[in-house]
Amino acid sequence: MSLMKWVVAAALASGGLMAQVPARATGELSCKMNFQLAGWSVFYKTASGSGTIHCSNGQTMNVRLRARGGGLTFGKTRIDDGHGKFTGVYNIHDVLGHYANAEAHAGAENSAAEAQVLTKGNVSLALSGKGSGWNLGVAFGAFTIEQ
Repeated sequence: MSLMKWVVAAALASGGLMAQVPARATGELSCKMNFQLAGWSVFYKTASGSGTIHCSNGQTMNVRLRARGGGLTFGKTRIDDGHGKFTGVYNIHDVLGHYANAEAHAGAENSAAEAQVLTKGNVSLALSGKGSGWNLGVAFGAFTIEQ
């Protein structure tokens, strides 16, 4: 087979393969999450909760949340009116997975707010919310979003 025929055949074959690859969304989505989270910590921090994610393309997903970690931390907290904003999302399923986090916190009954930024590859999540309980410390760990 001549070089030209081989190049044309390879181009047609790869074009056929490319057609089977699902196309990625054309632009970044604006996705937000409303959530509630409750937990405790004595050196080891644990919390769990649930939330709902809404994206600008109309997609909605109910999710389960888990936070785990360790450090110099003590307390008991609850966030009932939490909000999250994602960046780097092209499909609602991009939000699922394990996020790395590090936080410093201090608060007493009816804490004004907790805020933190989490990352998972190109996806970032900024969390904020009004909480209650008491806590003091520094914690490192993971924040997981599951369907």
